[in-house]
Amino acid sequence: MMTSADLPSLRKSRRFLLLIVLVFAAPMIVAGLLVASGWQPGAAGYGRPITPARNFVDEKLRVQLADGQAYPWRDSQPRMTLVALAGPGCAQRCLQALTAMAKARVMLNQNQSRLRLLYLGAPPADPAALAAMTNYWQLGQDQDGGLASFRPVAADSVSAVLVESNGTALAFYPAGFDAAGLLRDLRKVIK
Repeated sequence: MMTSADLPSLRKSRRFLLLIVLVFAAPMIVAGLLVASGWQPGAAGYGRPITPARNFVDEKLRVQLADGQAYPWRDSQPRMTLVALAGPGCAQRCLQALTAMAKARVMLNQNQSRLRLLYLGAPPADPAALAAMTNYWQLGQDQDGGLASFRPVAADSVSAVLVESNGTALAFYPAGFDAAGLLRDLRKVIK
C-alpha cells in the first residue's frame, strides 16, 4: 500500500522515465519531420535528376556502335553506362571533358569495370585523339535522335547522362559540368 510519503518519489520516478523516453524518441521524431518536409541528408547529387523517369530499354532507344552492332543497354553483368553526348565539332574542350570522364572511371579503382563509357556523336577529326579515345570509349550513334534533348548545342562541348544497368536514366550532366562532382556521384552509385 502506498503512503503519502511515497507519492513524491513515485512522481520523480515517472518524470525520470518520461525524460528517458523523450531522449530516445526526439531524434526519431526530428528525422521523421525532416523527411516529411522533403529534406534528405546527402541525397543531393551533382547531376540533374531526369524527370520524368526514362528507361532506354522500354523506349527501345537504338544506338549503333562503330562496329555496326547495337548497343546493349542491359548487359550480361550489372554495369552502369556513362553516355557522353558531343555538341558540334568536338575539339579541345570536348576532349578535355571526355578525358576527365575517363579519369573519373579510372578513379573508381576496383569498381571501374562496373562503368561503361559510351560516346555518341561525330568522332574527333584528329586521328591521334580518336585512337586515344577508343582505349576507354565505345563510339556510337543515336539512331533515332532519342537523346537529342540531352545533346549540347554549343560547339566543342559535351554533356553526359548516367544510365543504370537496367536502362533507366538517372542523372544528366549539362555541358560544363564539374568532373569532380561526377566522380562523387559515381562513387555513390557504384559500389
